[in-house]
Amino acid sequence: MRGLLLTGLRLCLAGTVLGLVGFIVLGRSLRNLLFGVSAMDGPAIAVAIVTITAVVVAATYIPAARASRIDPMLALRQE
Repeated sequence: MRGLLLTGLRLCLAGTVLGLVGFIVLGRSLRNLLFGVSAMDGPAIAVAIVTITAVVVAATYIPAARASRIDPMLALRQE
């Protein structure tokens, strides 16, 4: 189960890094289009990263917990 969680978190980290790079590049170009809102809003970015990470943990933990309850021999016999 730990391996599945680590795999999910690695993918989340890769997506977060790519998203931040895209945000920085596009944020600079969209700065002129935003009125009254900062393009580099740190708290909003932090909330988005925490929310996405929580969703990734839940999305990987729930199926991993269900799969860990199945007897491996029973699953192999049914295949």
